[in-house]
Amino acid sequence: MSRARSTPHAVDLLIFDLDGTLIESKWDIAAAVNLTLDELGLPLRTQEEIFGYVGDGVKKLLRLAVGEGNQSRFDDALRVFRGHYLAHCLDRTRYFPGIEPVLTHFTHKKKAVATNKSLEYTLKILDGLGNHHFAHVVGGDNGFGLKPEPGMVVHVMEQLGVDPERTVLIGDSTNDINGGHRAGIRVCAVGYGMGDREKMAACRPEWFIEQPEELMEIFR
Repeated sequence: MSRARSTPHAVDLLIFDLDGTLIESKWDIAAAVNLTLDELGLPLRTQEEIFGYVGDGVKKLLRLAVGEGNQSRFDDALRVFRGHYLAHCLDRTRYFPGIEPVLTHFTHKKKAVATNKSLEYTLKILDGLGNHHFAHVVGGDNGFGLKPEPGMVVHVMEQLGVDPERTVLIGDSTNDINGGHRAGIRVCAVGYGMGDREKMAACRPEWFIEQPEELMEIFR
């Protein structure tokens, strides 16, 4: 895992994870989960519990949130959550500080989003925040599997015609690191998101940054 900044690495495509990498979204996710649980008469979860459920797609998020003893309510939860989250997904969700300057800096590069989040939610959020930066967006329900499976990352490279050696994935979880490596590309882990730092480091990302602006030093 490199922290060196002396020689920027040439890339043609930057693939970003969404939650915890591009956007700070955990507050709106937690609010929508608890609105869902409350409507269904199920016990509410603490924010920290819900934050720990994020990263593997909405279905796993809600299965964990409703709890083992309430799996019969899962389909109801999925339906109710959709309404609450679509109504509230832009209440507090914003690009992390520093992200927009980074995206502007790399205007001349191809950029994409590959997220385990459902595409419906992803597109609404990006439309609200400004999605003109991205040449391609793929979500967890597009049929390419969820990270750490490599399918969506491989799909993005194929769609944009970029070779693995000229591509980097930026993300805040072990799913991102392992998914990128399985797709044959290098990965830059971010320490400002929701991921477990020790677990990410154990997956041996090529780079580890603390602030988005560091991307401008690492890549050219």
